[in-house]
This record gives sequence, C-alpha cells and structure tokens, in this order.
Amino acid sequence: MTATIAESGTGRAMPPVVYVPTTDEPDPHQRRVVMHHVEDGRTALYTYSAPDRLDDFYLPGSPWMLCDVPTLQRIHDETPYDLLFVDVDPGLREETAEATS
Repeated sequence: MTATIAESGTGRAMPPVVYVPTTDEPDPHQRRVVMHHVEDGRTALYTYSAPDRLDDFYLPGSPWMLCDVPTLQRIHDETPYDLLFVDVDPGLREETAEATS
C-alpha cells in the first residue's frame, strides 16, 4: 500500500480492524467506501477504531463496513487513496451545517 497513514497524533499503531464509512444502499454488498478529497487535492480514506468513534468524529448513523488491513489493501488496489486517517474528524458536521444555513 503506498498511501500515507495519518493518525490522530496519539502515536498508536494501526488497529487490527477499522470501521470504514460506506454509501447507504439497502443491499450491503452494493455499498462502496466513501472517500474524500482534502484541501491539497489528495484522496483520503477516513477510518475509525470503533463504531462510536465513527459516530463522534464522522457523521452519526453513517453506514460502515469492518475492514482489516488486507481489505484496506484491496480497497486501495481497486480505488487508490493517498491518505489513510484513523479516528480523525474530516469536518463533515461543519460542511453539513453550512449547507443547511
């Protein structure tokens, strides 16, 4: 995997599994992981070490899939991303609030 792993500053190692936000199709097999473009144009995959962290840092109630490192590698092979964030807030709540005001 050639993506840069960016963590929350805690210095923790990559968890053995992470929760990854997905699209919300009714059939879980049709769901795709959600990636984001950061300010410098790179593509980022936000992941979370627990479902409550996904709710706290991402968006509450977001659909997700559980991924281990080999699954993250397959995702990267199919849809490359430049950055992998663990337990980081991408600022989506602010974007949602701005869009509704």
